[in-house]
Amino acid sequence: MATKILCCTPMPGYLRDSLAAEFDCHDYHFPSGALTIPKAALASIRGMAMTGEAQISAALLDQLPALEIISVFGAGYDGVPMEYCQARGIRVAHTPGLMTDDAADLVTALVLMTGRNLLRADAFARSGDWAKGSFPLSSTITGKRAGIFGLGRIGMAIAHRLVALGMQISYCARSPRPDLPWRFFPDLEELARDSDFLVMSCPGGAATRGIVGPRILQALGPEGILINAARGSVVDEAALIAALKGGTIRAAGLDVFACEPSIPPDLAALGNTVLLPHIASATRETREAMAALCRANLHNWFSGVAPVVLVPNAG
Repeated sequence: MATKILCCTPMPGYLRDSLAAEFDCHDYHFPSGALTIPKAALASIRGMAMTGEAQISAALLDQLPALEIISVFGAGYDGVPMEYCQARGIRVAHTPGLMTDDAADLVTALVLMTGRNLLRADAFARSGDWAKGSFPLSSTITGKRAGIFGLGRIGMAIAHRLVALGMQISYCARSPRPDLPWRFFPDLEELARDSDFLVMSCPGGAATRGIVGPRILQALGPEGILINAARGSVVDEAALIAALKGGTIRAAGLDVFACEPSIPPDLAALGNTVLLPHIASATRETREAMAALCRANLHNWFSGVAPVVLVPNAG
């Protein structure tokens, strides 16, 4: 008999189909809480699969006494109540490393698009306005200062790409890396004050929620540009909108938002932004590899074979 698992939807069809080929899948719809399995049968659920954007509560997990493992389709796991899982001995697996290059490529594109006003230039060319005069000058990228907040796999990949563009790199992380030639700042405000582009590359969760607020945006300054393809939760969106409207910062390039897929109308209306629909890892190659690892983590756990890719300190 196939192992029963709970799929936290919505999730991509190719992931759901892959899981259904091996497991007896039942759905929990986030955020409505709707279930496709009778509540009395929840006691037989041994595994769960979810995307990195979903949120699950301790109240839901209380109804799953046989739950052994949660497999996250993504590197981030801030939608999982980790302390609860650790206390109950529920393992949490994820799919790190697979999206590194795609995410770093997209951040590099956001730097170029915001710094060179490429979206406005595209609209200018399409509109016929070019016949009336030249497009306004933008700023060169070479020589600009890129401050990266978070220097994990993706942060490192971003740094190497921006070095190739001729940018000066500095970073803020838990501790300095003596093996790196880049300048270290122990504080995000100091990093922002020294940056032309502030690039967020940190995890989500309580520790970073709203960390980019009025004080950090003020430090970034009127020529500064914020780039965020990490988690929408790390930016205070109301403060960002005010900063963009009032000239506190010059522009922002965003792939993530606080309440996806909703984007505040005031943010969407601004011309000094580049807004993308959370597509950092959205390539066929990467998403297929992530789906395969999400399924493999469950398969390997229930079959007793290695490896299961557990999140740090969760195994």
